[in-house]
Amino acid sequence: MLLKRLLPVIFLGLAAALAQTNNAAPAAKAASKADSTTAKSAPAAAAPEKIVARPKSFDLNALDKTADPCEDFYQFACGNWRKNNPIPSDQSRWGRFGELAEYNRQIVHEILEKAADKNQKRDPVTQKIGDMYSSCMDEAAVNAKGSKPIQPELKRIAKIKNKAELMQTIAWLHSIGVPALFGFGAQADLHNASVQIANVGQGGLGLPDREYYLAKDPKSVETREKYLAHVANMFVLLGDTQETAKKEAQAVMDIETKLAEAAYERVKMRDPKSRDHKMKVSELATLAPNFQFDKFFAASGAPSFTEINVVPPDFFQKVNPAIDSVSLDDWKTYLRWHTVRAAAPQLSEAFVKEQFSFGSYLSGAKELPARWKRCVQLTDGLLGEAVGQSYVAKNFPAASKARMLEMVNALEEALGEDIRQLDWMTPDTKKQAEGKLKAITNKIGYPDNWRDYSSVKIKRGDLLGDAQRARAFEIKRNLNKIGQPLDKKEWGMTPPTVNAYYNPAQNNINFPAGILQPPFFDMTEDDAVNFGGIGVVIGHELTHGFDDQGSKFAADGNLTNWWTDADRQEFDKRTGCVADEYSKFVAVSDVHLNGRLTLGENTADNGGIHIALMALRKQMARDAKTAQEKEGFNAEQRFFIGFAQIWCENRTEESARLLAKTDPHSPGQYRVVGTIQNNADFAKAFKCKSGQKMVSENACHVW
Repeated sequence: MLLKRLLPVIFLGLAAALAQTNNAAPAAKAASKADSTTAKSAPAAAAPEKIVARPKSFDLNALDKTADPCEDFYQFACGNWRKNNPIPSDQSRWGRFGELAEYNRQIVHEILEKAADKNQKRDPVTQKIGDMYSSCMDEAAVNAKGSKPIQPELKRIAKIKNKAELMQTIAWLHSIGVPALFGFGAQADLHNASVQIANVGQGGLGLPDREYYLAKDPKSVETREKYLAHVANMFVLLGDTQETAKKEAQAVMDIETKLAEAAYERVKMRDPKSRDHKMKVSELATLAPNFQFDKFFAASGAPSFTEINVVPPDFFQKVNPAIDSVSLDDWKTYLRWHTVRAAAPQLSEAFVKEQFSFGSYLSGAKELPARWKRCVQLTDGLLGEAVGQSYVAKNFPAASKARMLEMVNALEEALGEDIRQLDWMTPDTKKQAEGKLKAITNKIGYPDNWRDYSSVKIKRGDLLGDAQRARAFEIKRNLNKIGQPLDKKEWGMTPPTVNAYYNPAQNNINFPAGILQPPFFDMTEDDAVNFGGIGVVIGHELTHGFDDQGSKFAADGNLTNWWTDADRQEFDKRTGCVADEYSKFVAVSDVHLNGRLTLGENTADNGGIHIALMALRKQMARDAKTAQEKEGFNAEQRFFIGFAQIWCENRTEESARLLAKTDPHSPGQYRVVGTIQNNADFAKAFKCKSGQKMVSENACHVW
């Protein structure tokens, strides 16, 4: 995928954590780390002023022509853009993705402002999104309520009398969007992807990763101290004394440290085999009896089932003793924390500021985003396919979809040719790879059938209630999939999203309308630029079907080995080269990238640019105009510049540090440099010579 997600595989690299931090979401989902900053109060309302102009696809002003493209192509392509585009105070990083996301946010803002007007005739969809947005924008009403909106949840937690009621309460908290202790939901059966089964997975942390609890370096120690203070501050806002809050924060830390110790590290979780543990529900009960899963499942509202995938069994087995050894009062404290943590963005200003303060320490963002930005993101996140209908009507014409389909077909044809030409793969494995490629389907822009939100009650003026009911709808909709056929037409992203993804179970590639805009895709630009932009994105997503994770899934979406032993060994050798290459890159002074964590995305970047150039060359052979020089660069040079410029970005040191530890994507600089230095076609296009920095002596090649 382009941005961050484990499965499906997404293209970008903007951690969901960072996006959450920038919108005052839970600190555990925050993205990086930074010095604590006092949050500035957002205005009660903001005029829909234009914050960013529509991004350009090929920007000559972004170039630093004093840089030698053969020595530092990223500086050449992005140097002036980076100099002229400092990170906005409400962001932890700023790049072309951010530009387009902000532009799209403005469009959605206008849609929601109109939808919120009660003095007009509104259809049910417009009314829902308008009233949700209005509930969020009414800051005065939210502030007047203080912590009252979560008192029912806190009272319910306080009434827990035993461990059985503890598990029932956790199930209820899950149902309103508080995923305490572990995760539970539906997923495609890894060995029968046509059916969805129940899944429980490790979780329950408040910091971004298990490493934050276990690492002994000074920065990790400092982060834990900051986290303890933040948790205590939240308890004080709930009315506890400073002394009590400090003890409660330590109880939370002790429990979450136990969860972290039991959890698999991120690299291990990337391996599908680590996520493949289907068993009978009765076996899970024997494995971790103290969880009392029979009571949890009964209280969850999920349909009955007899089999479940457990990710991983070790987590539940190791945490099992703590269910009994940790006192009931401490467990209740832990649940109170996760309840207020999840609700904080929808509570009064004091809670929002406290959460942002810790989030800014992690991410480096200096200022809380304007309230309208947070409300746009909340509404899109909770009622995305309702918001998306207006966004698509306004911003994604049929001609754009038709052109995208043409490009997808061109990239699929190029990947097929690439597979047939591989000199390291045997005919048997090639046949399987071609079969999988032919089976890949694609979704462009928006769903064929919009999600029905008619059962979601949105009550104007009840922000937390609206958010909880919308989350409960999605959670219930997910649980109801258990035992049902896999719906390959379902989308995992909302239409305005600037991202794309490959889903291995569905074996399809997905491109929301939000990314099918400049600088990625521009109907007014030449093919060279579009193939360098959205063409590489398409190639990236296709290659995900054949990266270190996707290559373990067959055409039907099942986790199956379709490789000969010799071919798999050669593949692992080649991907090992990529992992070693990127591990040498430095994120910040004392942190290198983790080449194993970023391996899938780096493989997809390298494969994507290769097949996108193949597709462009075929187009150039068909149409002489495509090959013409323009603005001082030939077509292939424009292709590479167009590719590099979608990754122009600046990021805070704090976000760079955290993303290096948690994000399966490399920073924009290394997505360009790492890919370019492996690409002989780039060296030819810019007449680079052996020994120059953009020409690797030991280039890595997989696809």
